[in-house]
Amino acid sequence: MAEKTKVEFWFDPTCPWTWVTAKWMKEVEKVRDIEIKWNPFSLYFLNEGRDLPEGYRKHIDQTIGVPRVVLAVRELAGQDKVEEFYFVLGKEIHDQGNNGNAFHDALVAALEKVGLPADYVEFEELEDYDDALKASTQAGLDKVGDEVGVPIVSLNDTAFFGPVITPAPKGEEAGKVFDGAVALASYPGFYELKRSRTGVKPDFS
Repeated sequence: MAEKTKVEFWFDPTCPWTWVTAKWMKEVEKVRDIEIKWNPFSLYFLNEGRDLPEGYRKHIDQTIGVPRVVLAVRELAGQDKVEEFYFVLGKEIHDQGNNGNAFHDALVAALEKVGLPADYVEFEELEDYDDALKASTQAGLDKVGDEVGVPIVSLNDTAFFGPVITPAPKGEEAGKVFDGAVALASYPGFYELKRSRTGVKPDFS
């Protein structure tokens, strides 16, 4: 009997492209024997100290509290609760459009829906778990380099940025895309495969 493919997935809940890739991974779970560990990542800490365009800097500054709350969920409620919270939170942020100034509202709604204490939202403004969040972020970057963001996917300990896809493949098609990713990851000389997505927006369907 073949062993499960071990997958680690680094995510910042505010990233729409990562949300689409996460939906794909949930589809893969239905058709392939995989085991996924979901790891918080902070685009804010990734870009800390970097010279960014004003508009993007403003956006990144707004994101800091969201993965803080995810990290608090991991530390206080356990790793097993991270996936459930992320997928409810992702729906609130991306599918329902509660992004930007509405991140706080999305966090409040998600905590209630998964039955976690409402006061966890206070970690949005607190630095209690920043060291752990930075460590989780760095753990992802250590696998792929610091010139990328999320999603970061590790397949049996071989990691890469991406795949960036939209919309998320479903059913057996999701499995076929995953098989291709596993095949590429299995070749030690594989580093990059990319094409422009200028003008393309994430499709959350």
